[in-house]
Amino acid sequence: MKTTLSDRQAVWAFVLGCVAVTAGVCAHLPMFAMAQAMHYRLAGMPMDNLMLVGMALIVVGTITAGYGLLPRNLSAQRIAAADIVVAAPEDAPLSRAHWGLMAVLVIALVIDVMKPASLGFTVPGMIGEYGVPKKTVSLVPFFALAGTVTGSVLWGWIADLYGRKASILLSAVMFVGTSICGAMPSLAWNIAMCFMMGAAAGGMLPVTYALLAEMMPNRHRGWSLVLVGGLGAVGGYFAASGLSALLQPIFGWRILWLANLPTGLTLVLLGALIPESAKFLLARGRVEEAERVMRRFGAKAHRASAAIVAQKRGSHALTGLHLYGKLTALSICALSWGLINFGLLLWLPADLVAKGYSVGVSSRLLAESALIAFPTVFVAALLYSRWSTKWALATMVAVTLAGLLLVLRLEAAGTGSPVLPVALLIVGTNGIIAIVLPYTAESFPLRVRGRATGWVAACTKGGGLLAQGLTISGVSLSMGVSSLLVMVPTAIALVLVAWFGRETRGRDLRDLDADTGQLGHAEA
Repeated sequence: MKTTLSDRQAVWAFVLGCVAVTAGVCAHLPMFAMAQAMHYRLAGMPMDNLMLVGMALIVVGTITAGYGLLPRNLSAQRIAAADIVVAAPEDAPLSRAHWGLMAVLVIALVIDVMKPASLGFTVPGMIGEYGVPKKTVSLVPFFALAGTVTGSVLWGWIADLYGRKASILLSAVMFVGTSICGAMPSLAWNIAMCFMMGAAAGGMLPVTYALLAEMMPNRHRGWSLVLVGGLGAVGGYFAASGLSALLQPIFGWRILWLANLPTGLTLVLLGALIPESAKFLLARGRVEEAERVMRRFGAKAHRASAAIVAQKRGSHALTGLHLYGKLTALSICALSWGLINFGLLLWLPADLVAKGYSVGVSSRLLAESALIAFPTVFVAALLYSRWSTKWALATMVAVTLAGLLLVLRLEAAGTGSPVLPVALLIVGTNGIIAIVLPYTAESFPLRVRGRATGWVAACTKGGGLLAQGLTISGVSLSMGVSSLLVMVPTAIALVLVAWFGRETRGRDLRDLDADTGQLGHAEA
């Protein structure tokens, strides 16, 4: 297919938008550089005209880049895509294209995850620079998490409207823009930028899962989703803690936000290696491009039957005690993960600093813990694909419980190294988040699969909002008490997953569509 004038204009609009956003961020760097003598403390300093112009460039650039990515004839394309099904053969081997896509998406997720993971490492510096109590600084992660909830809803719509690849690129442009948080002199501006950062990050993981599911052969789908999601989560936390250990003692906490500039631009450049969904290309009438993508990934396209299309468009309620039990089990599991990841682990750096550790030492301890957790991602993928999907999730919940127990013991003793407790928490929580969404998608019939997966994904952020909301309301709990309280829903999740969870390894997901949900307790 020949490139049209409209296509060329769209490409130039995206490029110019990226240039404008980058220039807008660079306009904030002189303010940061001038504060070197004050160890990069900007609190209370007025914003100059160059910074205001930079903010305008970021807004205009983001809109321009979004316009460049926006497809034309949207309504006709959505109708055309309604009954297109693209899938690889069940027994198709993995090619270089599949491995390359997985590698690129792991890097993209590492960049994506490290943004919210950096929140915990910026909190001690923000408390010191702005001179505000912990509950006030809690507004930063609270609004960041609120942004991720908003992004989780919004980005699904954007992915359908713009395409999988385009939504990742738009998210990357927003990442670049939000790096100005590192030069904002007021806490209010930091809160606003963190909301935008969360909105950009919120939908990346679901979009990644959707793209992989459309490209991977069915028999490789489960372990590849777990591996990519797990490596992205562990790698993102390790990158955040590593950057904090290396750069924060020199440049202060703000450098962790300014790092969004090079990492966001890296994500934009990686977009050239990410293929667009073949289904999206077919719906846009770009048949030759879609055929090239399908040849690379061994996929084929066909039209769904009228009955399947009607079922997808219909509204079906979630019925049956068994399905409700599974949804409850996975929801509590996701909620517990949010309480730990955006509660305990988020405040852990500040707690270590309060106990006398330096920022560099506490960051290094957490980086070492993340490094220990790294190999377990491969173990989680192996357990999920070769042993049991159900019991792999239950094992990760049990590891998380063990980490909570050791944190409680550490707090009670008052001495000792936090490396092992934190390592177990990072191992367990990264294993949970790597498994719980793929397992949810593989545990529910087609008529409720999307809603069930979306709800469980929202619960992961809901746990974090609950944890930060308690802090904002003035409830101050020690790490020991917090660990004890979080152990309750985590233990309940373990029991419910063991009871209601159902084995999905080696099972054709189409068999779930015949599941009425009235099956008694789970199959072991």
